[in-house]
Amino acid sequence: MTTTAPQEAFLQAFHAEYPAVTAEAFGRGHAPDGRSSYAILCDRVVGSMRVLDLGCGDGLLLELLARSPGRQLAGVDLSSHSLALARRRPALSEAKLEEGRAQELPFADDSFDACVSHMALMLMSEIEQVAAEVARVLSPGGVLACVVGGGAVGGEAYERFLTLLRRTIEETPAERRIPALGDRRTRGREGLDEVLGPAGFAAVDWETIPIDLSGPVEQVWAAVSSLYDLGPLDRATVEWLRKAFFVEVRDMTTSDGVVPCAFKIHLATARLR
Repeated sequence: MTTTAPQEAFLQAFHAEYPAVTAEAFGRGHAPDGRSSYAILCDRVVGSMRVLDLGCGDGLLLELLARSPGRQLAGVDLSSHSLALARRRPALSEAKLEEGRAQELPFADDSFDACVSHMALMLMSEIEQVAAEVARVLSPGGVLACVVGGGAVGGEAYERFLTLLRRTIEETPAERRIPALGDRRTRGREGLDEVLGPAGFAAVDWETIPIDLSGPVEQVWAAVSSLYDLGPLDRATVEWLRKAFFVEVRDMTTSDGVVPCAFKIHLATARLR
């Protein structure tokens, strides 16, 4: 058993209960130019005809990629429940959807021109092995494009939610907290360069983009409460958090009932030498 077993077991259990949680939370969010974080990622691999989605979840990103005719698509994910949803998408009937670990990709060398990953690389342990595997399955000159979470935008609802959540977790027994997920180096440009460089990638191109999730309070709550940290909390604690959040954002809600909410993503792109 590897040292990542507790983390991966947690992720599998979480996605068994919430198999489409990431797409549901962030699929409707949009950047200042109107694109979702998924669409932004698609645009980074325009022209790539063989594309792997690392941590493909319920297949939303792959479905967007499938809009380009002739593409050969593949996805890998730890969650059989999320993959079951992906397999129901008509656009992915020809895609290779595999249950597996990014540290042991079930694909041959030089299988892809591009690899994309939406809010998944940041959850993976043994990150050097992940980088080596991605480099192995990419052809020379292939591109790795990732969306990584970047935190809250100041003064909006997501920031207030995180403050409430931190206080709640501080008062929560250790056995009801999530295990440490991922490698912190994936959340910054220098750290990602440190991980990807030895695997053969050129310097990372790094861009930070705000994503707007504003909407009615229930809709905003559905998005912010999708964080993994809430998974182990009991229903009473989650309900308390929900009520506290509703009170906390009351003063910022507009006259037409919109709660301003935004978070930042980092868009990281690196090309295999």
